[in-house]
Amino acid sequence: MGSAMTDNQLILVESGELDHYDPHRGLKNVAVAEAAENHYRRAKDATQLFKAIEAKLNEQRKFVRWWDGLGEKRGSGPTKRRNGPVTSLPISGRDGMPDRMVIKRWRAATSAKRYERTLEEAKEQCRLICERGKRWGTGDDEWFTPSEYVEIARSVLDEIDLDPASHDVAQSVVRAGRFFTKADDGLKQEWHGRVWLNPPYTQPLITQFVDKMVEERRAGRVSAAIMLTHNYTDTKWFRTALSVADAIGFTSGRVRFYAPDGRVAESAQGQAFFYFGNETARFAEAFKDVFAGVLFSRERSNNWRLCDDEAPPH
Repeated sequence: MGSAMTDNQLILVESGELDHYDPHRGLKNVAVAEAAENHYRRAKDATQLFKAIEAKLNEQRKFVRWWDGLGEKRGSGPTKRRNGPVTSLPISGRDGMPDRMVIKRWRAATSAKRYERTLEEAKEQCRLICERGKRWGTGDDEWFTPSEYVEIARSVLDEIDLDPASHDVAQSVVRAGRFFTKADDGLKQEWHGRVWLNPPYTQPLITQFVDKMVEERRAGRVSAAIMLTHNYTDTKWFRTALSVADAIGFTSGRVRFYAPDGRVAESAQGQAFFYFGNETARFAEAFKDVFAGVLFSRERSNNWRLCDDEAPPH
């Protein structure tokens, strides 16, 4: 590190390698990523939208690391950088530098503790933005499951004792012994018996309902259950459900949900049916014409296996 560096460069040590960082180029990359983000948001392209957001966050994180590595940042005259030449430090809000509030916001979003969570939230928001624009069009959570899937679920459970996230219109199909509407707030109620759950798919409700299912199942109040969600395998709530489920089936097509006014919408991706209970073979057999594949848990561990010609566990 004996060679002199220019005023707009700093040595960054990351993963054991030295890398020259040019903040002006970095800020240009942030602007390019933001432009791409706006473009793909309008185009309703979830995959490219997330890539643009991820690129933006990565560039913001690099800038923050460079900025924080400068030490004194108020620009109060010449200063001596450690192991480097005498130089004038940049001033926030001047000469193309972001102002302090922007840097503070970037720092909060890209900190070591927050970064992965920021990416997870961004990914979920991308899906919701694009899905609403392309398919749903309303942004609400009142979309119901077609009767053919509910009847298969009923054949596995024998009866549906509870539908904890329902609507009066949906009950013409579900016919649960008891159900909770939005006004009842199923998250505040205890769940008992055999449960059918098609939860709200927007955040934070999807995470809250999955957590509630896991809580009630572990408490022993839910004796068996089938839960229908999108196949968002990379989300935290999906992995939470998988940690407790006894089997999961992935649809070979897409479920065409319907609204209270009769409108039909097809989602932008396939779905997954989680099964909680001891009748995993019955579950797989009942849904055999719906699923592209089924995974069975081995004693609720992370050791899962694909359905094959062998008899499933339980």
